[in-house]
Amino acid sequence: MAKSKSTLNPDAPLLHSDHKRPTSRRDFIRQGFLSGAGAAFFPSMFSLFANPRQAMATVAGDVEAMAETCTLGSLSLNKVPFICFDLAGGANIAGSNVLVGGAGGQMDFLSEAGYSTLGIPGDMLPNDPLFVNNELGLSFHADSAFLRGILEKLSPTRRANVNGAVLPARSDNDTSNNPHNPMYGIARYALSNLSEETGLNFDINNPAPWGQLMSLVGSRSSDSGGNSMSRDDLLVPEIRPTKIDRPSDSTGLVNTGSLTQLLDPADAPRVLETMARISEEKLDSVSLGSTTEDLIRCGYVRAADISATFTDQSALDPLQDTDITGGDTPIFTVQDMQSDGEFAKTASIMKLVIEGRAGAGCITMGGFDYHTGDRETGEVRDLRAGRCMGACLEYAARKGVPLMMYVFSDGSVASNGDTDPSINGRGKGVWTGDNSSTAASFFLVYNPRGAATLRGSTPEEMARHQQIGYMRGDASVETSSRPSANNVNLLVETVMLNYMALHGQEGQFPTLFPTNGLGTTPEALDSLISFGQIL
Repeated sequence: MAKSKSTLNPDAPLLHSDHKRPTSRRDFIRQGFLSGAGAAFFPSMFSLFANPRQAMATVAGDVEAMAETCTLGSLSLNKVPFICFDLAGGANIAGSNVLVGGAGGQMDFLSEAGYSTLGIPGDMLPNDPLFVNNELGLSFHADSAFLRGILEKLSPTRRANVNGAVLPARSDNDTSNNPHNPMYGIARYALSNLSEETGLNFDINNPAPWGQLMSLVGSRSSDSGGNSMSRDDLLVPEIRPTKIDRPSDSTGLVNTGSLTQLLDPADAPRVLETMARISEEKLDSVSLGSTTEDLIRCGYVRAADISATFTDQSALDPLQDTDITGGDTPIFTVQDMQSDGEFAKTASIMKLVIEGRAGAGCITMGGFDYHTGDRETGEVRDLRAGRCMGACLEYAARKGVPLMMYVFSDGSVASNGDTDPSINGRGKGVWTGDNSSTAASFFLVYNPRGAATLRGSTPEEMARHQQIGYMRGDASVETSSRPSANNVNLLVETVMLNYMALHGQEGQFPTLFPTNGLGTTPEALDSLISFGQIL
């Protein structure tokens, strides 16, 4: 039995004798020396897209008419908001949080020794229905720290509108080289053009509306916007990230320089409209090519539109959003966000994404390399991560919009069977080392119209769509169970495919991603999709 020791603060760094000294920023984040700070993909001329949640086009009519190719103030909710959590360091996901089973699905139970490896002692096995929780559609262990955190934030009346899926899949431990981050692939789909003749065709110079201020928000000012990499072939340099770390960074996204200091804020848009008219006159006298001219024209018009929309920058401030801080049950209080940077970062990013200022986002949380020879360190960190996940789901519910939330980590951990009897350890197995074979990812979908429906016509088929891949009895990923099980590149493609399926456009996946490794036939793709269309 493990010795009792003082509880580590959830922001305390993790030191391991079997790990090299941290040298890179990613090393410092996964071991908790640095927090997983928030970042945003700042708008370029290519990435100032219309708000799909509410109309914002307030520029003068003649200026708006100048930009027939620019999209301003769409009323349509044309894509599902997407938020992913990048838990840096190798968090436990399978078993002790989300249940993972054999070929028959989550309830195709593993061996007792397998569950012990996943940190579940013999008196808490999911074979006993008391240790299974299905409130979110996806089956969690009843004492999952992720689940406890989610349910703390997500009100009971919202839970029936959530469903999810788990993906058992190996990934390397403690490395940034796993190309886990799916945001660029999802952006390519969201920014593509759909026609009956060509299907989906990605053209960054002529984007569809997706996010009023920026295309993506993320956790770091890296190429991926998070701790883990993005695939090189999916990168779009035009939407590379800029860091957002706190609510004040969100309010600083819209800045007209000294215009609002010299003028009444309401007059700033009029000045920018005049600049757009002058630019239009100049463009009439030169020939720069239609693409360049459209970019210049749209840049000025969109600047005027955004300035008119955000004369009051408090519209971007989570601290002043009563759907976050107000009422009898605030998601986060102002004090929560002032005292805990993870809550402040989560609130800032979820507000930008769910309100349509950005299309998708990634929240990196550090310090999940928690094989510290106890259980309480990991439980406390998982609980806080769960609270952040639940906050995103609850905020989407309060705003009445759908959300796909994806959770992944670089590798995983394993237990040797010893238990931690401390209050926070909860009598569960201590984490004693890294183990890439016990890794998994999962996603949850919130739909205000009702829970997303699993594919399949029988309970057995539906179970196989809720768990994409499976584990062997000893709790190691069966690497041949699905393409994603032993290839992170294909895991990312599977997430992208499932995102497209929420829009009923999975049939266009081979057209948009012709070199994909999942297959091209409807049968091959259907086996990798969890839910039917919700949007």
